[in-house]
Amino acid sequence: FLPMWGTFFNVGMIFLGSAVGSIFKKGLGDSYHQIVMQALGLCALMIGLNSTLTNMQKSQLPVLFIVSLVTGGVIGQALKLEDRFEQLTTHLGGSRASSGLSTGILLFCVGSLSILGPFEAALNHNYTYLLTNGLLDGITSIILASAYGWVIALCGVVLLIWQGSLYLCALFFASAISPALMAEVSIVGGILIFVAGLNILKLTKISVLNLLPSLLIPPLVLLFWQDRKSTR
Repeated sequence: FLPMWGTFFNVGMIFLGSAVGSIFKKGLGDSYHQIVMQALGLCALMIGLNSTLTNMQKSQLPVLFIVSLVTGGVIGQALKLEDRFEQLTTHLGGSRASSGLSTGILLFCVGSLSILGPFEAALNHNYTYLLTNGLLDGITSIILASAYGWVIALCGVVLLIWQGSLYLCALFFASAISPALMAEVSIVGGILIFVAGLNILKLTKISVLNLLPSLLIPPLVLLFWQDRKSTR
């Protein structure tokens, strides 16, 4: 587990930020909570928009994100991911805890640095992305925890599993990982973060968790696409 020290640093910063944010939460009135949520929603919008537009220029299949969102949404709805998640988090604080966890998971796990970091660590022993992401996540977790409370710390556990899985995938499937794949996944991830921002601002009520399977579609499509090209 020593090679994954960058991920442990990232998770540790979330735990630390959650503790600090939870302390701040106790001293904030409703008006402060409201402005913090508005700031968080705007930040999520810009992070998602930047990730989507930046990677859209690198896309080799410009319509893949549409296919991914539609297909992933159907799968997520069939599995009732959002309903199951809310049932799971009911005892943690109800819908508010569910909203905080889903927002935190998206911001911490779906960002470009969080995805690229484990790959760089596994393939090139480069921990710059993970260290940078850890610092950003530490700040983000303070803001999230000041709005949602200590439940944000649980996102650190999810991040550990997520980045640990990516690290192992990078070791075993190094040849299948390409810049094209990372770009397509980042486009879909950016859209999900953008939607999370809209939900935080209460401009929409989109089932983001039901759309999460969309992240699995680009790897499957690109794998089929590359196999088809290689057989020609």
